[in-house]
Amino acid sequence: MREIARLKLDCFVVHTGQHYSASLDSVFFEQLGLPPPKYNLHVGSGTHAEETGRMLIAIEGILLDEKPSIVLTEGDTNSVLAACLAASKLGIKLAHVEAGARSFDRRMPEEVNRVIADHLSDYLFASTEEARKNLIAEGIADEKIFVTGSTAVDAVKENAEIASHIELDFVDPGDKYAALTLHRQESVDDKDRLESILDGVVNAANALGLKLVYPMHPRTAKRIKEFELEVPREIKVVPPQKYFEFLKVISNAQLVFTDSGGVQEETCIVKVPCVTLSESTAWPETLAAGSNVLGGYTKTSILRAARQVIRRKRNWGDPLGDGQAGRRTVRILKRLLRTAPAPAE
Repeated sequence: MREIARLKLDCFVVHTGQHYSASLDSVFFEQLGLPPPKYNLHVGSGTHAEETGRMLIAIEGILLDEKPSIVLTEGDTNSVLAACLAASKLGIKLAHVEAGARSFDRRMPEEVNRVIADHLSDYLFASTEEARKNLIAEGIADEKIFVTGSTAVDAVKENAEIASHIELDFVDPGDKYAALTLHRQESVDDKDRLESILDGVVNAANALGLKLVYPMHPRTAKRIKEFELEVPREIKVVPPQKYFEFLKVISNAQLVFTDSGGVQEETCIVKVPCVTLSESTAWPETLAAGSNVLGGYTKTSILRAARQVIRRKRNWGDPLGDGQAGRRTVRILKRLLRTAPAPAE
């Protein structure tokens, strides 16, 4: 978005409102100095069908009015799925950033969204060579794929210095702690699994002599209330954090437990060991680099993974890119737009 603005390209942002709490929404635009969305659909939460359906109807109307030359989507959310379906049905060129990421687990709704987005897209911006290979293995033409690096690297590298000066009022200077993030459907929508994960991260943190800090996602808070669970007293629960504050939380942690793909990327970039609370990941590059280990969902497997990764030297490289993904993507897009036919009326 910054590069598009720098080049003065004609662009507008559609914000679906899938994330709608202030700490997970408007604060990102404010802290990162991004232009405000032209459209905010205020979709909110719901079932996958409800969310996607509402977004699909609204996005289709916007695209019919605006008639853009191309629609650019990023990631694996229902917002991406809806935008891809709307653009594809209207014959508008479609580009997907973060293309080719695969966990190979279709039980994850994000994996379904990734696959559909990639196979509908005209141009695919893959973060890594591994992602490019995944796309080619699925029959996508190589000439449609561009390896750019990850935009997460851009964001972290641009903002790490600012984040380093943030003071956290819930962590004392010198505290050695592990950070936890947990929000995905497969992690928190099953009572037994959620309880097992919470017990497992507490057990691992205790075994390693670490405190445990958890910026709790609204989805998880809702499930804990519905399931009538008690969060273990060893977990220090804090509100969801703004971007700079969250970057400080993970950068200063001795270890991070997460089910988030983005956090797996971020911990790799800031050189902090990560345990992914799943049996699969869409970021195998972090496993190969040594920054990340799959911890599963049980007390035994989480502890084993934590002990394994925390012993490693933090000297892994930068498998996700050089911090120029945004600039590279826009440069390619600009070239493609010059040669693409006009959108269908």
